[in-house]
Amino acid sequence: MTPETQQTHRIGSLDFRTVTSSGPRGTTFVLVHGIGMSHRYLARLHRSLAGRGRVISVDLPGFGGLPKPGHDVDIGGMADGLGALLDAIGTGAVVLVGQSMGTQWVVELAARRPDLARAVVLIGPVADERRRTVLQQAALLTLDTVREPPGANALVFADYLRCGPFWYLAQLRHMLGYRIEDRIVQIQVPVLVMRGSRDPIASRNWCRHVRAAARSAELVEIPGRVHNAQHTAAGAVASAIRHFCSVQLPSSVREGIDG
Repeated sequence: MTPETQQTHRIGSLDFRTVTSSGPRGTTFVLVHGIGMSHRYLARLHRSLAGRGRVISVDLPGFGGLPKPGHDVDIGGMADGLGALLDAIGTGAVVLVGQSMGTQWVVELAARRPDLARAVVLIGPVADERRRTVLQQAALLTLDTVREPPGANALVFADYLRCGPFWYLAQLRHMLGYRIEDRIVQIQVPVLVMRGSRDPIASRNWCRHVRAAARSAELVEIPGRVHNAQHTAAGAVASAIRHFCSVQLPSSVREGIDG
């Protein structure tokens, strides 16, 4: 198993945490969790990608037990903080991988800072333009919970407790107001849209719409999985990401991916 190092970072008024696994030179994957969550439900995907490149999982401010900012942080503010974090680490251009609301943060970062993005991977992108109310999202989350295995639900609810309701609801407002389908047009690099085939939150039609809005994008479905496919089918998700990168990235930056 590739060794992992954990570190906290103070970026302006925001606190971040990174979990890093070293790997072959050339490609760095940055994994960003969704609303209420932390790097813990990305751990299986992190390990599946480790050894094929450098992997950095990020806990965003207010999540994963990190201090809550003393002010509101919208999508743009979080993306700016994430960009400053990558600058401080010195990653250069990376493959940005977001899950659920993490897809919004990485899309916004790639749109604002094209110098930091080699490619963008969106796992279960939110929020469906036809379902952008709190009640609609709650109903979809309930349906997804019924379909997820108990272990995945336990991980999700434990992280929700660490996040707390006030920060969750503050971020939910931003999530429902963000039009990812408009911002993705600004991304210059290849995009991979991915969903579990039974995901009620990121529907097939919605993911097709997101793919069509991007300049260059592919859509992959993970059979039989729901919203947390990166946890329940980490190997399949990692394989799809590696294949996408092996096709889309120049040979000079994909060392180790095909190995």
